[in-house]
Amino acid sequence: MGRQPPHRRFFRPTWAEVDLSLLKQNLRRFRAKMPSGVKLLFVVKANAYGHGAADCAKAAASSRLADWLGVSSVEEGVGLRQAGLRLPILVLGSLYPFESFLAAVEFGLTPTIASLESARRLAAVAERLGRKVDCHLKIETGMGRIGIRPAAAAGVVEYLSGHKLVRLQGVYTHLACAESDADFTKHQLALLKEALRAIGKVPLRHAANSAGALKYSASRFDMVRPGLAIYGNYKGFDPILSLKTKVVFLKSVPRGTPISYGASWRAKRPSRIATLPVGYADGISRGLSNKGWALLGGRRCPIVGAVTMDMTMLDATDVGSARVGDDAVLIGSQGRETISACEIAKTLGTIPYEVTASISSRVPRVYLS
Repeated sequence: MGRQPPHRRFFRPTWAEVDLSLLKQNLRRFRAKMPSGVKLLFVVKANAYGHGAADCAKAAASSRLADWLGVSSVEEGVGLRQAGLRLPILVLGSLYPFESFLAAVEFGLTPTIASLESARRLAAVAERLGRKVDCHLKIETGMGRIGIRPAAAAGVVEYLSGHKLVRLQGVYTHLACAESDADFTKHQLALLKEALRAIGKVPLRHAANSAGALKYSASRFDMVRPGLAIYGNYKGFDPILSLKTKVVFLKSVPRGTPISYGASWRAKRPSRIATLPVGYADGISRGLSNKGWALLGGRRCPIVGAVTMDMTMLDATDVGSARVGDDAVLIGSQGRETISACEIAKTLGTIPYEVTASISSRVPRVYLS
């Protein structure tokens, strides 16, 4: 029998372990590569890409390894405030409608301004509440999502400067190809610098994600915004998440036996099939059907048949010692073998963020310190 997960408060034996000591180690390692004085905004949007926003943010804040937190929406920021987080929180997404700005200010969040209209909305909120508010202006340099054109940035800044209750605290952009295209990245940085010259001095200038900060010193400015490296899905950093379950059913089948929906896999030999209580509703992509792996008894076992909503089957024939109750690992290490989110992403033709962010809320997170 495999060991029980620590602090178990659930019955279905499927859980994700998040190692907060490794998260802190990755933060220290990342900070050590940055120049002194450069602030670190830890991106915890999308529930910290599946790792658990509140717990990851608390670990970073309590150890004083992050200066800011980054979220995608007001709701995410409010959740962190309600969890007791007091670090500055930048809402990286575009705020709409008017009530979003009101809630952001009331909960002490820093909104992103990406247009003249959003600047007007924030100024109206500040006047309505009679409260000073900070904001960051986003410059569109090539990502193509949200942001003001560099040529129009000075006009928005001029508008904001006419409102004593609104302070432009930061100016930033988003690098689209930091991992893959040096020329495009340098072009984006040049556009940001051009906009900054027109805007004048601001307290915080920022552009770099994990890859940008590590590969391009010119992208670091006053603050960097890592995510991928801190969660350990970047070269030189340790993955902090493991996805584990247990064998709940084990059967021997003759050659030719079909497995799962569509009978897309048939046993080519007498086989032992292990059933795991985890499926695509938990974040195990159906794209791993007949392509993915899990670790059992310290060995790689192929996923056979279609991944179903709640269960996944393995060919455990070569693990003669396999028993019901044994631990199985879908992301992480067992013995000398490892299956990383990066490996799964490569199999699926996607990125590691999608792999971890897809782990659903019905999978309990167990935090190790």
